[in-house]
Amino acid sequence: MPSDATPESASDRSADMPDTSLPFDGRDRNDVDPGRAMQQLLDAGGRPPHRENPFHVADRVLTPSRIIELLAPFMTERRLRRIRDVVQRRTRTVLPVVEGLVNTGNVSAVMRSAEALGYQDVHVVKGANEKRYKHSKRTTQGAQHWLDVWRWPDAEAFVGAMHESGYRVVVTALREDARSIREVDFTEPTALVVGNELEGASDAMLERADEAVVIPLDGFTESFNVSVAASIGLYHGREDRIRRQGRHADLTDEEQEALVARFCLRSVTNAEAVIERVLADQESKTDAGGA
Repeated sequence: MPSDATPESASDRSADMPDTSLPFDGRDRNDVDPGRAMQQLLDAGGRPPHRENPFHVADRVLTPSRIIELLAPFMTERRLRRIRDVVQRRTRTVLPVVEGLVNTGNVSAVMRSAEALGYQDVHVVKGANEKRYKHSKRTTQGAQHWLDVWRWPDAEAFVGAMHESGYRVVVTALREDARSIREVDFTEPTALVVGNELEGASDAMLERADEAVVIPLDGFTESFNVSVAASIGLYHGREDRIRRQGRHADLTDEEQEALVARFCLRSVTNAEAVIERVLADQESKTDAGGA
C-alpha cells in the first residue's frame, strides 16, 4: 500500500496482550452507545505496519528477529509456536472489505471470519449511514487484535488506492451484469467488498469497482445477511486459491518474520518496557564486564 493510502488508522495496541472480547462492560445493549462501540471495535485492531515503525523502541530500531529474541523468554514455547503457525497461513493478496456497515455485530463477524480464514488485512470504508450505528452483543472473540485494520473516508479514496497498489475491486451486488463468484480468480490481488446491511454497496463503490459478483442461491431467499455473505465469499476465496495454486498463504519469509515480531509485541504485556529493561540489563552487564 502507498504510504499515504490510509487517511484514518486504527490505534496502536502493540504492547498489551488483548482480552478475548470487546471492551464492553456487559450492560444492556440499550445502555451502550452504538457509535462508541463501533469506534472501540475498529480502534482495537492493529495499526497497518506502514503507519509507523513497530520495531522502534525508545531510541532504538530493532530488527524483527531481535524483537522475537528479546520477547521469547516472556512467552511460552507453545504460544510462540502458535504465532509462527498462524503467520505461516496468512495472506494479503485478498482483502476483506466492508463499506458502510452500521451494526457492530456484523463488523465483528466479518473480522472473526477474516482472521480465522487467514486474511491479515481488513478494510473499512466509511458510508453515508454511519451516524445510525446499531450495537450487537456478538463479539470478535479477540480476532480484531490480530488483524491490520485499514480505514477509508470514502469509496473514491479506497478504490483509487487499491488500483494504485495493483488490486482489482470486486463488489458483491445484485445486478444484471454481476457474475458468479465462482468465476473469480482469487490468486490475483483482489479486494472483496460487501456493502451496507440494508442498501448494499454505495453507488460510488459500484461505479468505481472493476466488477460485481453474486453468491449463487438455490432457494427463494434472494440474499444472505451481510456478515454471512462476507464469510462465504472469504471461504470461497480461500478454497479457490488452494484449488488453483495449492496454497492459500503467500507471505514471504521476511514478511512472516515481521508479522511474528508484531504479534509478539501484542502478546507480551508492556512489551516495549520489557524490551527496554532487558536491553538495559544487557548493556549494564557488558559495561561491568569491560570495566
